[in-house]
Amino acid sequence: MSETQIGILLVKLVIIIVLARLAGYLAEKLKQPAVLGELIAGVLLGPSLFNLVHETDPVLKFLSEIGVIILLFLVGLESNIYQLLKVGRASFIVACIGVIIPFLLGYFYFIYSGYSTFVALLVGGTLTATSVGITMRVLSELGKTNSEEGRIILGAAVIDDVIGLIVLAVIVGIIGSGHVSLFNVFKLSAYSIAFLVGSIYIGIKFVPRIHKIVHKLELEKTFVISAFIFALVLAVIANWIGLATIVGSFAAGLILERSEHKEHFEQKMKPVADLFVPIFFVMAGAVMDVRLLNMKILLPIILITLIAIIGKIVAGLGAFGTKANKFHVGLGMIPRGEVGLIFATYGLTYKIFTNEVYSVLVIVIMLTTFITPPLLVQFMKKGKAEAKKGIPNVS
Repeated sequence: MSETQIGILLVKLVIIIVLARLAGYLAEKLKQPAVLGELIAGVLLGPSLFNLVHETDPVLKFLSEIGVIILLFLVGLESNIYQLLKVGRASFIVACIGVIIPFLLGYFYFIYSGYSTFVALLVGGTLTATSVGITMRVLSELGKTNSEEGRIILGAAVIDDVIGLIVLAVIVGIIGSGHVSLFNVFKLSAYSIAFLVGSIYIGIKFVPRIHKIVHKLELEKTFVISAFIFALVLAVIANWIGLATIVGSFAAGLILERSEHKEHFEQKMKPVADLFVPIFFVMAGAVMDVRLLNMKILLPIILITLIAIIGKIVAGLGAFGTKANKFHVGLGMIPRGEVGLIFATYGLTYKIFTNEVYSVLVIVIMLTTFITPPLLVQFMKKGKAEAKKGIPNVS
């Protein structure tokens, strides 16, 4: 790489970071998640408008991969493994329905539309995971975070993220082998679960001993480096056994969540995430070319958005036997986010999706994220008003 090429790359990197930060800030001011602003920044910087950022740029692509590894590490770090194991029956059922229904509807729609099994599988997977951060922020503003709906949504969203990562690992393995078989699905599912359970068990057992050695050597300042290396090592191991790298980094986060230094890891890794994670979302947005949008893909966008919404609203029925409003639970599960984008980006990176299919999925993810906050606020405020008037909850 020549000096001129390095200079151009550095200028692009500065533009990406500055525009992503600015767009994220504006999104938050409009009471939307920062990720939407970063995606829009990517769309603007991509071939849709300025044509400055391209998916084929190996350096930016590598930096975005680092970003997604750090992102899933932090997701794991924020998820308590024991709470996941002890979460209520309602959350588990809501999560399972919220994965199965959207997956099957998305899969059969694309099969019916004439796409390959691999495309249909990955589309189904893209529609499974819920972006809990968006919903929890709305619930926080309404003072409903610790409500029964809030607890069920939080538990279900974490569970379906874990299931979504296992689904991704299975799909990656199926695509790698080139064919679908029940044996392969079972084997890859077993590998995924065994890797998560095994690495977490071994990690929880031995990481405290490593911390003691580090403490004796007075190397506390290297904790952030050791955490980053730990995430990369597990990502590499996951990749070696045929799983997605993000499964490994997620496991690393779950392991270190049990550490007494958890807050230190979160505090030190957040600035690193603030630098690299937006690059992933900008690159994800840059791949979408709005010039491809036409009346031909308008119908798929509408239908897949309906599938994405209906699949999660139906999942709210899993909260039976509780006092939670099932419709509110379903609404809270609608927004897709990081894991869905990871699925979609994987499909495009490995040439499983066309740019057209990828653009449809990114638009659907963005639409579900945009519509959920106002719907949730409107219906929950309405439910609160009815409760004050003494109108019974019939959901």
